[in-house]
Amino acid sequence: MSDAGPATGLDALEARVRDDLRAISYPDGNWVPERRARDGRPVLDVLVIGGGQGGLAIAHALKRARIERVRIVDRAPEGREGPWMTYARMPTLRSPKEVNGPDLDIPSLSFYAWFIAQHGGTRWAALNKIAKEDWAAYLLWLRRVLDIRIENGIAAERIAPVPEGDLIAVELAESGSGGCETVLARKVVIATGIETPGKWWTPPEVAALDREFWAHASEHIDFESLKGRRVAVLGAGASAFDNAATALEAGAASVTVCCRRAELQRVQPFKWLSFPGFLGHFSDLEDSWRWRFMNHLLTLREAFPRETWDRVAKHESFELLTGAPWLACNTSDGHIAIETPKKKLEADFLIVGTGFDIDLAALPELSEIAAKAALWRDRFRPPADEENSRLGRYPYLDPTFAFQEREPGTAAWLRHVRLFTFGATLSFGPSGSSINAMKFAVPRLVSGIVRDLFSEDVEQHWESLKAYDLPEFLLPGEDGTAAPQRAVIGRTS
Repeated sequence: MSDAGPATGLDALEARVRDDLRAISYPDGNWVPERRARDGRPVLDVLVIGGGQGGLAIAHALKRARIERVRIVDRAPEGREGPWMTYARMPTLRSPKEVNGPDLDIPSLSFYAWFIAQHGGTRWAALNKIAKEDWAAYLLWLRRVLDIRIENGIAAERIAPVPEGDLIAVELAESGSGGCETVLARKVVIATGIETPGKWWTPPEVAALDREFWAHASEHIDFESLKGRRVAVLGAGASAFDNAATALEAGAASVTVCCRRAELQRVQPFKWLSFPGFLGHFSDLEDSWRWRFMNHLLTLREAFPRETWDRVAKHESFELLTGAPWLACNTSDGHIAIETPKKKLEADFLIVGTGFDIDLAALPELSEIAAKAALWRDRFRPPADEENSRLGRYPYLDPTFAFQEREPGTAAWLRHVRLFTFGATLSFGPSGSSINAMKFAVPRLVSGIVRDLFSEDVEQHWESLKAYDLPEFLLPGEDGTAAPQRAVIGRTS
């Protein structure tokens, strides 16, 4: 990439975007036949649940595939989709600044183009990593320039099959107003990033305490209230350390990070896998290889970047204890006593950064899916030295991210529901909650939807073909004018 050139402004970039989209618009026109339920209600072609970067990229790809009867909903207010302006407590993305994802390989839609248009090449060359606020603003710009409508403040409460017909019913609830509706869709995509399907995990020793003493790193935390207080953080990942840094920067008297590992994970294996072969074709591997790779990667977990370490290490009031799981936590006189194998600690507040546990049944809206969907433990038995009960709980998805039946013939409707979240990781590697894999994963998912919609309507397309009678040109006389006198072949004067 060239780092030269002044800022040209968003108006000029948006004109370029319009030209680029016009240049790749072929073929144009909605080709999916309209569907109505037996009671006459309209049916969506696709409902996308989640309007963050994943849902936005999927909506972009559906639009390019000329699938128009689409709704995108998100429970968060506009601008607060995803983690960027809520519980993401790092100043920058952890990905390199060159990463591209929701642009789907259209250069004028890339973050690079968006940043250069406003700040110029010199600023780009000096940029280390993308500020999370800039990434959130970029996503809002994409939403506007691509004319993608996302309905905010609307949550999916239940996903279930329609008893008659090949449709999915989704109950949608509007936050605040109490209003609700049930929509029908041919295809549903769950694109809620890290947050589905499962739950943020908290050790029972902490969960038993009164909530005034602790918070999970995924929750809202009033860091200003921690000024002058002693904070203990549990976890060895980037999120745990980002929360520790935020507490230190807010003026906490001390912050102690405890992790069960004997050493910090300092090697970032996810940098190794960022190449087209892995990102584009991991899901094509045999189950044994997919399990082996992800068992290794997810057991190692992600290392946090140097910038995160620098944020905490510069504070004299920061302490790190490795090999120090919390064995017991008890409150007394407004404080928490923590027992670890290394030593006993005392804190005023706890932050839990222990990650995410896959559990389809943990979310009420997925209860009917959880009852019928295949998990990895239902399809694959690993060798004894690779057993991992946590991995076994991941859903076993088909090649286009769709759920599959646990028992054949019991839930054919699951093939109409696709999962584009962290829950797709074992089947696809980094995908549903990863920026750098998005350019590979989204086309695969949307291609599956296009294939299904076409094949399910094949009889209508056949009848449409037979009825198609638009001539390429008119013969003389067919345009309403008098037909000219025809020459007689072979006639001589």
